[in-house]
Amino acid sequence: MKCSVFVPSHITGFFEIIDNDNPLKKGSRGAGVVMDKGVITKVKITGGKGIKIRINGKKDPKNITITEKTLELLKKDFDLENKKIEIEHEVQVPIGAGFGTSAAFALGTSLGISNILDLPFTFNKAAQIAHTAEIKMQSGLGDLMGEIYGGIPLRIKEGAPGIGIIDKIVLRETDDIFVISKTFGEIKTADIIANPVYKAKINEMGRNLLQQLIRDPKPEKFMELSKKFAENTGLMSNEVKNAIEVLENETMGVSMAMLGNTVFALSKNQETSLDDVIISKINHEGCKFI
Repeated sequence: MKCSVFVPSHITGFFEIIDNDNPLKKGSRGAGVVMDKGVITKVKITGGKGIKIRINGKKDPKNITITEKTLELLKKDFDLENKKIEIEHEVQVPIGAGFGTSAAFALGTSLGISNILDLPFTFNKAAQIAHTAEIKMQSGLGDLMGEIYGGIPLRIKEGAPGIGIIDKIVLRETDDIFVISKTFGEIKTADIIANPVYKAKINEMGRNLLQQLIRDPKPEKFMELSKKFAENTGLMSNEVKNAIEVLENETMGVSMAMLGNTVFALSKNQETSLDDVIISKINHEGCKFI
């Protein structure tokens, strides 16, 4: 038995951390953009025992922990012991650089396992398992919600699918908007969201930006507010700052991916003078079985 799930990558432009002792109610408010490049998770279950997890065909102990946590949560309610589980994540974007790959790993795993084993889960219930894994691993707060809905999602209320509330900027799928990004390295999400100094700066800046975007829900406004957030939280590296200078006159707007040492921009064309960039379009439909 096998199936494949595509989960698009999601870049957060700005956010506010909302704590709660219940992981299903913990998360973030904010806004981001969903790309048509992401993670394809292939799940195969046969008779026997054991779990095999690969990322782009290789063992990757550092990055499989979110997949392991998702399986651990599933095991609490369902017997996975007498099954041989093989999970292959095919990743089309950099890992640990602000593209929401950990959320994609968790969501693809939970949906894939639920589908193959015909678990008594609705879509939201399966996604809540993935959200809980993200919260417990401190690997993300809101990427998963964006990856489900696509477009330029606005996280109005924090929490897992079925609890959190999300909206979108109105976009026509025929409007070609490109996402241009370039990564300069990783940022460990837990080092930021668990740091009280950074957390205070993030919440001070992110608290009012969402309402400003709701009043003027345009892609250009999203990028303007994202740049304001990045500048005032002090999270930008010199590499990102230099790349912003290159892209700001070529695009609809440019900022830093949260949380990654990555620059991203929205553009009406894919031409740029910045080298070694990733070019994608906006994904409008969110995650899906393929």
